[in-house]
Amino acid sequence: MDGISTTLLNFKNRNVWVIIFVDSILIIFAYFLSYYLRFDGNIPPAGLSNFLSSVLWIVPVKLLIFVLFNLYRGMWRYTAISAMKNLLKACLTSSSLIIIMILFSFRFVGFTRSVFIIDFLLTFILISGHRIGIRLYYNRQNDHKTWFSSFNKQSNTNLKRLLIIGAGDAGEKTLRELMGNLGLAYQVVGFIDDDPNKKGRQIHGVRVLDGLDSLSDLVKKYEVEEVLISVPSATGAQIRRIVKACEKCNVRFKTLPGLGELINGKISVKALRDVDFQDLLRRPAVKLDVGIIQKYLEGKRILVTGAGGSIGSELCRQIVRFFPEKLILIDASETNLYNIQMDLKHQVGYLEYATILGRVQDRELINQVFLKYKPNVVLHAAAYKHVPMLERNPWEAVYNNIRGTHTVMEQSIRHKAEYFVFVSTDKAVRPTNVMGASKRVCELVVQSFTGNGTRTMAVRFGNVTGSSGSVIPLFRKQIVRGGPVTVTHPEITRYFMTIQEASQLILQAGALGEGGEIFILEMGTPVKIVDMARDLIRLSGKDPDRDIEITYTGLRPGEKLHEELISEGEGIVGTSHNKILVLRTSRQYNGMEDQATFRKWLMQNIEELYKFAYAHDTCGIKAKLKDIVPEYEVQDSECVL
Repeated sequence: MDGISTTLLNFKNRNVWVIIFVDSILIIFAYFLSYYLRFDGNIPPAGLSNFLSSVLWIVPVKLLIFVLFNLYRGMWRYTAISAMKNLLKACLTSSSLIIIMILFSFRFVGFTRSVFIIDFLLTFILISGHRIGIRLYYNRQNDHKTWFSSFNKQSNTNLKRLLIIGAGDAGEKTLRELMGNLGLAYQVVGFIDDDPNKKGRQIHGVRVLDGLDSLSDLVKKYEVEEVLISVPSATGAQIRRIVKACEKCNVRFKTLPGLGELINGKISVKALRDVDFQDLLRRPAVKLDVGIIQKYLEGKRILVTGAGGSIGSELCRQIVRFFPEKLILIDASETNLYNIQMDLKHQVGYLEYATILGRVQDRELINQVFLKYKPNVVLHAAAYKHVPMLERNPWEAVYNNIRGTHTVMEQSIRHKAEYFVFVSTDKAVRPTNVMGASKRVCELVVQSFTGNGTRTMAVRFGNVTGSSGSVIPLFRKQIVRGGPVTVTHPEITRYFMTIQEASQLILQAGALGEGGEIFILEMGTPVKIVDMARDLIRLSGKDPDRDIEITYTGLRPGEKLHEELISEGEGIVGTSHNKILVLRTSRQYNGMEDQATFRKWLMQNIEELYKFAYAHDTCGIKAKLKDIVPEYEVQDSECVL
């Protein structure tokens, strides 16, 4: 009766009626074809009469048996061997019942026994073919190697009882791998999904039990030991809701990475991990225009500066997907450069790379690199970006950020590179610190060199979770120590995106640039830092303000309460990519008549800035930055003009 009641609930779903209708047609066709084959294509009048009189009740009898065998509770795009076994039983039962009914009602007078044997075979072949056809249609690009996996794990009593949240493609693939891999100690007891049309239906024999609101009851009823969040397309708000429900049930939970991380399109239980803050931040997956990216990266020699850093290393991992001729890696950190080299060699399996240990402001070294490797594309990610550190050591912002960008840009144009992409920051907008001001000067350098044969552009975005300058690693260390977690101000907010998303959008922006643009990545809604701290504390199994204290330390030198992506007088317009905007500014040449005049003025001021940096003159550096970037607000009271 449970199968009938569940199927009645599913009648609200239009697809169920479509399947029943198609099954009815196939049953009629199979029955008629049985007569046709039995009589070699020449059905006698008596046989045709028997067919017409019996088909009217044979069809509903078979459909009723199919309902009793739960054939309409499944999700047909995930048809597997277990469903085929169930269909075989249903066909055998229905044919046996029909034979018994004819035997007792008509004693087979006028009926041919072989017709019903043929009918049984044809019904199974046609109905199963229909189900498999649906599966192949929805999964024609997927790997079917685990479709006929063994289900012998069910006899193991030491398996961890698991609930999967998400009865979609990711959930189905995860279930298939869990069921087929005997080395994974999990027994899936059911699915949870908020789609009411999925309730009571089955995927590979495992039921969709209910929605998320019933999680607590289901955990108790089925003695669930762990929950797997298998919704890689979920937003940050949806993940937060799921995590809150899991914490309320006091059950362990893991997740699959977001779609931004699953860039190869494959979902594997090897990717299972604990829920991370980046999951709570999840934004809609970035859809790359692979065609135009491949066009400017495939078969090219690509130079990445700062290749061992958080952004640079991820850029390298993304770039190799587009089959470059060679990847040239420059970094000043021996450890970071070695790490990305090992990642490319052993994890990615890419060997066409060259590693250069050195500083980007070393003009002779950069010249030699361009002479030897002749890069077509330059992605300049090398930078110091820790705000308080550079506020105390501003000469390093000049050496590394400004002189480094100036040097690499100059050599890119001199050696006729096709593209130069500079990685900027939202802190370049109305800067209140040396780091932001140095990045704004770099943007001006990029614009001043436009029109020299190299497509030069900058990409501006906010904080990147997990990067070397991110606050998240600090919060985690403080939580491990038992607190307190230090936040500078209760109202401070920042824009955040993941390393994967930032890197993908940098590559996309590079493909869009014609020269001179400042691209802005769509950053969504700014996040309160204190809310981030509370989320991280909860993910660590603690209660904020009770188990882990949050304290406020005050804004640091040069730190803003809220960051911006554009300045006054700047405007943004859309591009062909919905996550990338381009800056349209009325002060591209700082109000000067032409680019040549602007470049001459800029280079003269930068040379003076270098002199202050060599002398380690903090106030001189900040005064000259103010000359170049008038909107820069100097925070150091000793150096305020």
